[in-house]
Parts: sequence; C-alpha cells; structure tokens
Amino acid sequence: MAQSPLQIKLHSVIFGTGTKAGKRFDVALIYAIVLSVLAMMLESIGAIERAYGPWLYGVEWAFTAIFTVEYLLRIYCSPNPWRYIRSFYGLVDLLAILPSYLGLFVADMNYLLMIRLLRVLRIFRVLKLVRYLSEANILMRAMMMSRRKILVFFSSVLVLATIFGSLMFVVEGPEHGFTSIPKSIYWTIVTITTVGYGDITPQTSLGQLIAAAAMLTGYSIIAVPTGILTAELTTEMQRERSLRRCSECSSAGHDSDALYCKQCGSTLTD
Repeated sequence: MAQSPLQIKLHSVIFGTGTKAGKRFDVALIYAIVLSVLAMMLESIGAIERAYGPWLYGVEWAFTAIFTVEYLLRIYCSPNPWRYIRSFYGLVDLLAILPSYLGLFVADMNYLLMIRLLRVLRIFRVLKLVRYLSEANILMRAMMMSRRKILVFFSSVLVLATIFGSLMFVVEGPEHGFTSIPKSIYWTIVTITTVGYGDITPQTSLGQLIAAAAMLTGYSIIAVPTGILTAELTTEMQRERSLRRCSECSSAGHDSDALYCKQCGSTLTD
C-alpha cells in the first residue's frame, strides 16, 4: 500500500540518518535513552528513591510516554509494520515500554516483587543505541558469523569440564567438598575460567595435580573465542570497505567515514 506524504516524511526522519532532521532525531533519542536508564539506576538506590521517589516516578512515565509515541510512530510510518514489529529492534522497543504498563494491571501485593523484576527490563532501552552505531552493527554481524565456531568451542570446553569434574569427584570425594559430579563440574568451570572462588579446593596430591592441569588448560584455551571473533570481525570490516566504491573511478576499499576517494579525490556519495 502506498504511503502518504506524512508517512514518507516521518520515515525519513525516524528511520533515516541522511537528513539533518534525522540526525537531530537520533541524537535527541540517544539523550532520552541515556537519561531514562540513569533515572532507573537512581531509582534503585534506596536513599534517593525515598527522597525523590515521586519525581523519579514522574520522570519514568514521561520517558515511557516518549518511547511509546516513538514506537507507535515507527509502526505508522514503516513500509512494512509487521516486519518492524517482529524485528529485533521492534521487540527491543516494545520491551523498553511494556514493563511500565504491565505494572498498572497487577494489583495483588504478592506480585509486587515480579513487577520490580519486570521494571528491570527497561534496561533494554540501552540496546536501542545499537541501531545508531554502524560499528556495533559490524560487531553483531561478526558475532553471528562466528556463532557456530564458538558453539563448537563451548561444547569442547563443556566436555573437558565434565571429564575434569568426574576425575575430581573420584579422586577427592565428598569428604573434601566434591559431593557430586555436577558440583565437581562447577569447580572445574570456575577453575578453567580462572575465577577461583576458593569455596572448594583439592586436598590430595593427585587432586592438586588434576587442578593444575585444569588451570593450564584454561590458560591455553581462553584466547580461542577471542581469535575466532577477531578473524570474523576483520572479514566484516574488509567487506564493509569493499562495498564503498567511488562513482568516478570505481575504486573500492574506502573507510566507512571517508568523505573523498583516496585514488581520485572525488566526493564519495554513499
């Protein structure tokens, strides 16, 4: 269905970043997101909440109204509203405002704790910032491209943790705190990730030898996911550069923020 001139104008401002109005809208929205999250954080501090609770409550509803209007306008001016509603950013926009409205319909005192937990979902407003950062979009694509490799790596680490945990359960036993295989696996994961809470420690020489092997294994594999993500990130950045071509000399490989062609000096139009 064809859009009206008002919808086209709103779309260029709300979804587009190529116009001055669109850039101003994005900057204003970023400020609103940051301030709303700051208000939520201040509300979680008991002394501030007791002193300025009504003011913070009013500020929260003011931001909720702003984001509600923004969400409805995005639906109104989107060429495909249902596609936007089901998209990642559409769901984030909905989660940013939904908890405040859910709190109005739950009157039973027993559910007050649940409402407080739902209100924490307002932190999803931070994710709305991602759409305004092209570098963040590159990072997200790199993470999506490396998800299978990271899943294989995670599975391998889980197998190693199970093996080490089972060995520690057999060697140390319940008398040294390793009361079950799941708890022994918990200890292995804490050890491999170099966290080391110290709530469970091996006491026998053989157990300490296995613990040393688990620690060395943790150090040897901790950089693997970083390397996987770095390789994919490099590929995405190269692909992003190759998409920018000069309309005059057709040379590629320009940086995302470049204004002029590095070969002929012509102005880059995209």
